[in-house]
Amino acid sequence: MVLYDYLVNPRMLAHAPASAERVCLGPGGRKRQWTQAEVDATMLAAVRAGKTVVRLKGGDPAVFARGAEEALTLARHGIDYEIVPGITAALAASSFSGIPLTHRELASAVAFVTGQEIEDKQGPPLDYGSLARFPGTLVFYMGRTTAARWSQSLREAGLAADTPAVIVARCSLPDQAIVRCTLGDVAGVLAGDAVSSPAIVILGRVAALDETPSWFARRPLYGHTVLVTRSAAQAPELVSLLEEQGAQVLVQAAIEIRPPRDWAAVDATLARLDTYGWVVFSSVNGVRSWLGRLEATGRDMRALQQTRLAAIGPATAAALADFHLRADLQPRRFQAEDLADELARCAAGQRFLLVRASRGREVLAERLAAAGGEVEQVVAYESVDVATAEADIAAQLGAGRITWTTVTSSAIARSLGRLFGDDLRHTQLASLSPVTSATLRELGLEPAVEAQEATLAGLVAAIGRHQR
Repeated sequence: MVLYDYLVNPRMLAHAPASAERVCLGPGGRKRQWTQAEVDATMLAAVRAGKTVVRLKGGDPAVFARGAEEALTLARHGIDYEIVPGITAALAASSFSGIPLTHRELASAVAFVTGQEIEDKQGPPLDYGSLARFPGTLVFYMGRTTAARWSQSLREAGLAADTPAVIVARCSLPDQAIVRCTLGDVAGVLAGDAVSSPAIVILGRVAALDETPSWFARRPLYGHTVLVTRSAAQAPELVSLLEEQGAQVLVQAAIEIRPPRDWAAVDATLARLDTYGWVVFSSVNGVRSWLGRLEATGRDMRALQQTRLAAIGPATAAALADFHLRADLQPRRFQAEDLADELARCAAGQRFLLVRASRGREVLAERLAAAGGEVEQVVAYESVDVATAEADIAAQLGAGRITWTTVTSSAIARSLGRLFGDDLRHTQLASLSPVTSATLRELGLEPAVEAQEATLAGLVAAIGRHQR
C-alpha cells in the first residue's frame, strides 16, 4: 500500500508494484484532507493485515510533515520502519528559482518557519522578536492563509517592511511562478490571484538577488505539459527525453502490449528457422517478444546463424543488439515502405518471416510478395486499445491544460481518437512519422509537428523547434 500526499507527483507512483493499493490522503482522494488520526489508523490496519506500507510525502518527512508523529505511532505499536530523507520545500524552491538561501556576504544562516501553528501547542509560540533579529534568511512554509498575521508580527517586532521577499509557487512544476515583493506587500500578494498554491516565501537580503536566472525556467519545454501515450513498458524513454527539456510529463497509455494468447504459431516458426532467408522486425516489441520466446524455449542466438535480420529503424536495431545481434539491413527512412523497397531488391526466391503485431499495415508483406518473395507472417505480440482514460488526464485535456500530445503510431492515433474524441483539438499533436500523420488526418486531426527523423529524439526535437 502507498499512502501518498496529494502534492506528490503522480509519476512517483510508477515505482510501486502494479499490485500495490494507492491511497491519496488529500483532496485528490477525498473531498477533504485526511486527519492525522485517520492516516495513523490506516497505516496500522494495513500493517496488521500483512501489507508493506509506504507513507509517501511531498517533501522531507522530518520538516513540517508530521513524520515524527507517525514514526512515534508505529514505534508505540511495535512496528518496524525506516525513514528515507527527502528534499524539503525550501531547498527545492531555492534551487529551482535561483534564489540562494545562504550567501557569503548576505546570509550566513537560514531558518525554516511554519506559517501554521496548532492552537493547543504544548511548547512556546513562535518568537517573532527573535525571528525579526535573525541574522540570515527566513523561509515560511504553509503561510498563505496566515500571511497577514505573521508578516505583521514580524514588522511589529522590528523587521523592516521593505525587507525583500520572494514567493515561489508550484515549485518544479511547469507553471512554477516567482513573484518578488517586500515583507510589507507579501500578505496582499498571497491573498490575490497572482500566486497559485502551494507557495513558499523567502525573506531576507538574498531575496533581492536577481543576477542568477533560474536554470529550470531556461529549458526549451519549460512551462509545457506533454502527454505521452505509448504503452506503459515503452513510455519511460520518451518521458525521460521530454523531462530533460523541461516539460512536465503525463502518461496515458493508449494501447497495451500483451503476449500472444497462444504461442503455438511463434513456436512453429522457431522450429523451422533454417528455412527462412530473412527474419524481418518492424518494431521493438516484435524483437523482444519473438527472441524472448526463443530463449524461453531453451535455445539461444546460435539458432539464427544461417538467417539474415532486417530492422525497420534504429530503435529496433538497438533491441536486436540487446540480444547480441546485428541487423543486416536497416533502411534510411524508418517506415515499412522503405524497408520493403530495400528488401525487394533481393526478394526473388527468398523466404521471409515477418514478425509483427496483432494489427498493422500489410504493405511490407504485399510488396515483398509482389517482388517474388515467399512471405510468412507471425503475430509475436498483441496490441490492444486501452478502453478508458484516466479521469484526471481526460479532465486536463478537455480543459486545454495539456500543451502537447505525442502520437507515435497509427494504432495509438486511432485509440486516442476513441478515448478523447474532439478534446484532442485542445492540444497540439506531435506525430512521429508521415504514416502516423496520415492516420491523424484521416481522423480529422492535423498534427502541429512531425519528426524529421522517425525516432523519439526526433519527435522531441520537433516539439522543441516549434517552441522556439
